[in-house]
Amino acid sequence: MSLNSVNTNTGAMIALQSLNRTNSQLAATQKQISTGYRVADATDDGAAYAVAQSVRSTVGALTSANQQLGTVQGLLSTTQSSLNDVSNTMASMRDVLVKLADSDVSGTQRTQYQSQYISLLANVKTFIQDAGYNGKTLIGNITTGSGSSGSFARVATVRNESGASYGIATFGGSALFNAISFSFGGATFGSAAGVAQLLGTAGAFITQMTSVGNGLSTVGSEVNYVNNQISYNSDKMDALNTGLGSLVDADLAKESAALQALQIRQQLGTQALSMANQAPQTLLSLFK
Repeated sequence: MSLNSVNTNTGAMIALQSLNRTNSQLAATQKQISTGYRVADATDDGAAYAVAQSVRSTVGALTSANQQLGTVQGLLSTTQSSLNDVSNTMASMRDVLVKLADSDVSGTQRTQYQSQYISLLANVKTFIQDAGYNGKTLIGNITTGSGSSGSFARVATVRNESGASYGIATFGGSALFNAISFSFGGATFGSAAGVAQLLGTAGAFITQMTSVGNGLSTVGSEVNYVNNQISYNSDKMDALNTGLGSLVDADLAKESAALQALQIRQQLGTQALSMANQAPQTLLSLFK
């Protein structure tokens, strides 16, 4: 092919090809700088982008799981406060029962202690009924009992990105209330000896106090579990985000340097193309 041709300008074609490559590289670099990503979409690196989308989905799922666990934290905190108040009140009720177990306590004094016990029992009822959080309760209410209907059902919460659940145990609030609702006017608990039976090792009242203590222990363990699961999920999200950054984030310092070099190459390529396009003009001087 003749270099002195007005039909085919080889120099211009080479200069144009070089300029197009430079412009393509410059566009890619500008995209990384503007988005902050080395892999902003599937056109940059399809395999890496697919992995990145999977990681982002996992992080989103873990975020949702922690939100659900946060709700359970509130429910457990409310339950713990309620059972703690029930436990403290039952300690006061036990003091009253000890006095009623004394055969020397009689007449008006005995009636007053019985009224005091009934008043404390009403407090226990309130603590049980008001132990709800966001429409749910782990204790139940006096009418339906624990886990028997409606919003007073057992709570199973999602704990991770796979949808695995963790069951939160319930406590029989209505069973407790019924078990410590004694009729002091009846034959069984109308005497000091009858009341004393409630305070024995296997007595009805002591049994319920033990039950409340066990409930507090269970709730404490569940609080620790939920807190640890939230912490683990957060640590996992941090690790996933770190890996995701290594996979798709752009090295902005490197790309900034590359941008300046490509801009200079673009200017030189434009000048080279301009000079190549002027080459055929020199052929006209041969015909003067």
